[in-house]
Amino acid sequence: MLDIRWMRENRAALADAMRKLNAVDAPWERALELDEQRRDILTQVEALRAERNSGSKRMGELFREKKSDEANALKQRMSTVGDEIAALDETLRVVEADFEDAMLRIPNTPEADVPVADDESGNVPLAEWGDKPVLGFTPLPHWEIGERLGILDMERGAKVAGSRFYVLRGAGARLQRALTDWFVDVHVAEHNYEEIYPPFMVREACMVGTGNLPKFGENLYRDAEEDYWLIPTAEVPLTNLYRDEIIEPGRLPINLVGQTPCFRRERVSAGKDVRGIKRVHQFQKVEMVKFVEPAHGREELERLTTDAEVLLQRLGLPYRRLMIATGDLSFVAAIKYDLEVWAAGCEEWLEVSSCSYFRDFQARRANIRYRPSEGARPEYVHTLNGSGLALPRVMIAILENFQQADGSVVVPEVLRPYMGGMAVLQPPVTA
Repeated sequence: MLDIRWMRENRAALADAMRKLNAVDAPWERALELDEQRRDILTQVEALRAERNSGSKRMGELFREKKSDEANALKQRMSTVGDEIAALDETLRVVEADFEDAMLRIPNTPEADVPVADDESGNVPLAEWGDKPVLGFTPLPHWEIGERLGILDMERGAKVAGSRFYVLRGAGARLQRALTDWFVDVHVAEHNYEEIYPPFMVREACMVGTGNLPKFGENLYRDAEEDYWLIPTAEVPLTNLYRDEIIEPGRLPINLVGQTPCFRRERVSAGKDVRGIKRVHQFQKVEMVKFVEPAHGREELERLTTDAEVLLQRLGLPYRRLMIATGDLSFVAAIKYDLEVWAAGCEEWLEVSSCSYFRDFQARRANIRYRPSEGARPEYVHTLNGSGLALPRVMIAILENFQQADGSVVVPEVLRPYMGGMAVLQPPVTA
């Protein structure tokens, strides 16, 4: 949520930001109108309450002075004032509800150095690491590799849960577990994150706090009868751990990491990414979340992104870092880097991490503050999050980039201790 005081004082900058974001439906002008109405009503109510207080005092004096006619007239006026206050309070309740809803639908404003473009075509490659593999044979896509290895079962996934679900079997399930465990271990042991095991369902207020609601409700799964929402990412419960709290001096930065399943309604065009496991309704992901002082937000974004890049480098996967343009920026992010890994079988770059800096946008929605020093007035904390990393696309890259001509797949060396020493995924032996 944006700072309404900043919005009042920077209408031109706000309009320019919404233009850069292509946020034509963002109700920022409506929010400012409602804010003006709200403040006008509050002024009227304050004046009426002052009149009521002084009138009540004067009415007592008039009764004591035996000026009953004047006192009764004033009493009647005080009754009218009470009715006017009640009517204004009800109007204020409606205006404030509309104002809150409008504010929740306005996206974050981009940082000054975010490239301006209408869509993802304006995303800017910043760096590329590693060489695309030269395999010496025609590489297979991951769905064929997984089927031949007996580790990916799309048919039974669809039978159990429908389209865009899958089953990992044997070494496939172990490979995913190895990846997520290794990711978390590196972040905890080397990058100074605290591991968190959060709930996989949250209350609606938590979804509002991270910016998933109200705008993206159609992409979320929820319980039809109770206030439970299945998380689209661990960012939601991790960020809301400090909801409605004041973080005491000396606690920042707070770095949290958790691995969870993620649940999303993937809505894609017919024929797009329908094969394999690139776009699915349930997937595993390791998520990093940071709470930092405002002065350190951008440097922490670099640190967060590097924490994700280290994993790709140690896996030996070629990847690139993109700075996301305004037209492709997420609703909550002020600036975002995407890490895309190369997949040789699909012959495309696949996003495996988005690292975002939100400034105080989420903190205002979730009311997360910190105290800069003892006795200081609380301020809104700044938050960041990033995938570190997301499955199953990392698995796609491993299967496709490390496939061999005989149908086997080499396991990255860093994962072998987590795979019981297994160095190669072999196709099943047939009689």
